[in-house]
Amino acid sequence: MQGHIRKRVHTTKDGRKTVNWYVVIDLPRDAERNRRQKWHGGFPTRKEAEAARAKVVHEFNTGAYVEPNALTLSEWVQGHWLPTTESRVKPSTSDSYRRNLNLHVLPQLGSQQLRQITPTMLNRLYADLLANGNRNTGAGLSAKTVRYVHTIVHKVLTDAVDSDLVAGNVAARAKPPRPRATVSNAIGFWEPDELKSFLMAVQGHRLEAAWRVAAMTGMRRGEVLGLRWKDLDFDGARISVRQALVSVAYEVIVSTPKNHQARVIDLDPATIEHLQAHRLRQQEERNTWTTDYQDRDLVFCKEDGTPIHPHSFSQTFGRLVARTPLPRIRLHDLRHSHASIAMKAGVPVKVISERLGHENPAFTMKQYAHVIPGMQAEAAARIAATVAGESETGSPGDGQFTL
Repeated sequence: MQGHIRKRVHTTKDGRKTVNWYVVIDLPRDAERNRRQKWHGGFPTRKEAEAARAKVVHEFNTGAYVEPNALTLSEWVQGHWLPTTESRVKPSTSDSYRRNLNLHVLPQLGSQQLRQITPTMLNRLYADLLANGNRNTGAGLSAKTVRYVHTIVHKVLTDAVDSDLVAGNVAARAKPPRPRATVSNAIGFWEPDELKSFLMAVQGHRLEAAWRVAAMTGMRRGEVLGLRWKDLDFDGARISVRQALVSVAYEVIVSTPKNHQARVIDLDPATIEHLQAHRLRQQEERNTWTTDYQDRDLVFCKEDGTPIHPHSFSQTFGRLVARTPLPRIRLHDLRHSHASIAMKAGVPVKVISERLGHENPAFTMKQYAHVIPGMQAEAAARIAATVAGESETGSPGDGQFTL
């Protein structure tokens, strides 16, 4: 396919004549064998049209050609991409995509045609978000948040390429900001004595068993709230983590664990006892509510059996911590406390990774690197003591030698 140049003369309203040059290429015939052509232009000079023809012909012959279309970013996102993505990701992820696109991307680039978006436009968007991207306060967004926005835009344009709407993903050539390295001690966690103090402080609280399960298993908030009685094996002293309750647009929905995979967590005897006591208390509540009780088999729920909202669960934890002299940490930091204490106790990293539901032990090591220096110091002392012990009690025939 070579394409050809066509000249057209246009007459303006005031009678002046203008000349435009167009590149015309023949496309494969349609299903009814009708001829199809695409016009590109117009260009003010034949020389510019010839340059464009060479580019279009090259793209056509190398399979990179995309038929011109006027689809805007907003039309693609709202009418095609978001509805399709909903079936491929978790509801919470889909909601995050929708919110970030509607808040940060579409107001500035939504009216742009997909094929007209450039890396420069994206870089300008990222700079604006860093400067004043918060719609409520006018303050700038963090580099981490802006980079997440870039990740979403990249996904949007990748699917546009796969749908033959654009020839390439311009987001791959954009330059989003790099988040600052996270300092290892930024993770909040309690030491063993602090965690013990908290568990003693919440004795008698209606959700006492929930706080203990979170602390002694490292389960995520949604996993604790999604736990069902059928997921508990009292005889085997273990929990099967199969579902989670998450908040999407403040609505509580059932989802899978974060990595989409179920896992089994062994329990200590004291936690089993707390769960058994909690079951008896829940049975009393069920008897009180009688037919109004909404039994969803949830281990931790409201008095009438309905789910506890994740945000409410976190807020309750915050109020309980505020009543103690303990360092202020988030509910999610009980998970960090569990992992940190386990590492210090010498539990194999692979076991900790499996309990937490991480993809691999390497991620666990990276996440909890703040514990490693202390562990290394202890290891160094043990190695030195072992070597010193051998050299003090040994003899030249037992491994001692001289140079």
